[in-house]
Amino acid sequence: MSALFQNSAHDAHLRRKSLLVMGPGGALMKCLAFVFVAILAAGAAFAQQHPAAAYAASGPTVVNGSSNLPVERIGRNDLVGISVYDSPELTRAFRVDPDGMLRLPMLKQPIQAAGLYPAELESAIRTALTSEQVFVDPVVSVSIAEYRSRPISVSGAVKSPVSFQAAGTVTLLDAISQAGGLTEDAGSEILVSRPQVGADGNSTSLVQRIPVRGLLDGEDASLNMSLKGGEEIRIPLAGRFYVVGQVKRPGEFLIRSGAESSVLKALALSEGLDHYSGNIAYIYRIEAGSKGKNEIPIELKKIMTRKAPDVPLLANDVFYIPQASGRKAAVATLGTAVMIGAGLGTTLLYLYH
Repeated sequence: MSALFQNSAHDAHLRRKSLLVMGPGGALMKCLAFVFVAILAAGAAFAQQHPAAAYAASGPTVVNGSSNLPVERIGRNDLVGISVYDSPELTRAFRVDPDGMLRLPMLKQPIQAAGLYPAELESAIRTALTSEQVFVDPVVSVSIAEYRSRPISVSGAVKSPVSFQAAGTVTLLDAISQAGGLTEDAGSEILVSRPQVGADGNSTSLVQRIPVRGLLDGEDASLNMSLKGGEEIRIPLAGRFYVVGQVKRPGEFLIRSGAESSVLKALALSEGLDHYSGNIAYIYRIEAGSKGKNEIPIELKKIMTRKAPDVPLLANDVFYIPQASGRKAAVATLGTAVMIGAGLGTTLLYLYH
């Protein structure tokens, strides 16, 4: 009986202890709740004063995480993705102004962005946010969302003239490939205009002439230059000369890249003479700086019989083979000759004067 009483008293003591620990109004529960709230409050205060530690645990908000654009210097009109921890107002894409400045919300002063790498702009933004007391210790990341300050244009004798932004390493051949390649009437040179800032701070253009054959053959690797943006690439049309008169196929003919034109080549391209038995032919040429035409007589019969050297033809030359009855009679009939292109028609008008 005594043992039963002792057990009952012990059970009652345990129940009172359980109520003290687990009961909603127990002192221990109140103590634990107070400690938990204190820990949360301390953590929030630490995160406000030291966001770097919290940022390392949670990870950044990436504005342009999927971008594969290479890291280059930021330029005017470029689009940059900015992420500032715990600041939705500053976590988005911003366009650099045409003057190279970046203007951000909550900042009174703009930031010079043009000419900086993304990591350098991060540092500049952190300094600005701290100096204007917007944040104590801001965590900033910057990425390139879009380039607009590195245009390359390709025009002239290409299949698809194009303008695009240089991203990463772009070579001259890459740029021509972007334009679909050269056309059949492309000239022998490629003109590359590069922007250049002089000692006085003024911007000028430096024009380089690249031979097409040397570039395509790859014999000189330096011809396939690297492009950084701002270049204008122009491929002029090939030069032309004209053959009229007593030939089987009068016409306009291209001076191919790397090739030289001459009287004999002109006869071959025009399929030879037609009812011609004279001795003299004529080249009509407009010299640089000359207001009129120059008439150059050549001994065609001697050239064909290898008794006189071949005569070169230049771009825009008109090679005229008159009839055997005389040059003046032939000139009178030029009005009925085949007119080949606007350039040829203009040149033939000179023959009447």
